[in-house]
Amino acid sequence: MNFQQRINAFVKLGQFFEQSTLVENHPIFYKAYTQNPWFTIANTQLSVKAWADSMRESKLIEWLKAYTIAEKSPQTVAIIMAGNIPLVGFHDLLCVLITGNKALVKLSEDDTTLMKWAIDELILIEPEFASFIEISANRLPVGFDAVIATGSNNSNRYFEYYFREKRSLLRGNRNSVAILSGNETPEDLHKLGLDIFTYFGLGCRNVSKLYVPQEYDITRFLDGIELHNDIINHHKYANNYTYHKAILLMNLTPHLDNNFLLLKEDDRIASPLGMLYYERYTSLETLQETLQQKQLEIQCIVSKMEFPGALPLGKAQQPELWDYADGVDTIAFLLNR
Repeated sequence: MNFQQRINAFVKLGQFFEQSTLVENHPIFYKAYTQNPWFTIANTQLSVKAWADSMRESKLIEWLKAYTIAEKSPQTVAIIMAGNIPLVGFHDLLCVLITGNKALVKLSEDDTTLMKWAIDELILIEPEFASFIEISANRLPVGFDAVIATGSNNSNRYFEYYFREKRSLLRGNRNSVAILSGNETPEDLHKLGLDIFTYFGLGCRNVSKLYVPQEYDITRFLDGIELHNDIINHHKYANNYTYHKAILLMNLTPHLDNNFLLLKEDDRIASPLGMLYYERYTSLETLQETLQQKQLEIQCIVSKMEFPGALPLGKAQQPELWDYADGVDTIAFLLNR
């Protein structure tokens, strides 16, 4: 199977994904929801549609033209996947297979249905992939050449020890931040709400921290995100919101509450589910220094301002294929044997 055959297979898989999003109450999407209530049908459709767009031939070619992918004997790459949002591990699988390598996959218990569905369809499209993909139900077997592992900071410390003799790409916890100037329109703030609430805020690209000017009226932000209030109707999100609200009230911790999001002034980056931290800045220069010091905690930055490396508001959960997690080029890692 050569490079063009692999490209063609993923293009066809993208077309299959596109058709799947048009099916009302798709049985696989419903099955994924029953197994993991965070994976609502709407959120699964959003993720599958995003992947359909990404796997257009023009997108794949644009992404891969920066690399020289020679036809070499395949290596076996173990992939330990996260399961916080639908198909979150698919990018690693795509990278491993598109470079001609074999994937030894350890699925997350939270995202088995969708990943198996995607893998099964890919093998139907290109049967040669059957010998390039192995799903490990339990402990990873020995004999793989490299590993890509995504987990919490705690699991990452375990990965560092366990895979100390393997070529490895390891990822821990990260979150994203938003920077406001105070000049945002209600529409801008609604877009920011997408960065906060898409996938219930469970992704590393979701905004968990807000930086606002010293004199900013924070109620303007709360007014701007009001149209996202239906998120509270999801029972698991509501449970998290209620739990953290109770803790704030019992501890008499100052906070703001709009009945679906808690807002607390805090200098940390990662906020609990149902809560958003915010911090006031005195100048963009000092803020840039602060973010530089915390860069290993930050996945991405969104802002309407021209801030270094910032994405537009509303774009945090719309990554391109070349927007690698933690800023580490997965294709380069795989090619650098």
